[in-house]
Amino acid sequence: MPYVPVAELKDYVGKELGRSDWLTIDQERINLFAEATGDYQFIHVDPVKAAQTPFGSTIAHGFLSLSLIPKLMEDILILPEGLKMVVNYGLDSVRFIQPVKVDSKVRLKVDLTEVTEKKPGQWLLKATATLEIEGSDKPAYIAEPLSLCFV
Repeated sequence: MPYVPVAELKDYVGKELGRSDWLTIDQERINLFAEATGDYQFIHVDPVKAAQTPFGSTIAHGFLSLSLIPKLMEDILILPEGLKMVVNYGLDSVRFIQPVKVDSKVRLKVDLTEVTEKKPGQWLLKATATLEIEGSDKPAYIAEPLSLCFV
């Protein structure tokens, strides 16, 4: 994670912070997410039935794709120096644009959109996170994750 002095955080607002490495979304990951959440809808876990849909294969759960934000963003998001901890503060918005088909490669593009001091020593960072799918012009989603930093 890149660390900057608190006074410089706002200098990054409106800027692209970078892109993560590519990550392959395989059937094992999809199945493990189904097991963790109890969401066994056939479109995710049954390759034979899913092949008969317009998608032609199984697809990742939307929330599986969304749950990758913290991991994919960890080496990209600018954080304040002296950070004691950072917590997920939620999302302002999410739009799922297209599904992630099994064995697709995805990566996260991150732009910093807002920096707000909530209380002394607490900084709220709002980003725009776009999950890109290799070979596709349209992303899987565009989300606005919020990270609360304690310094």
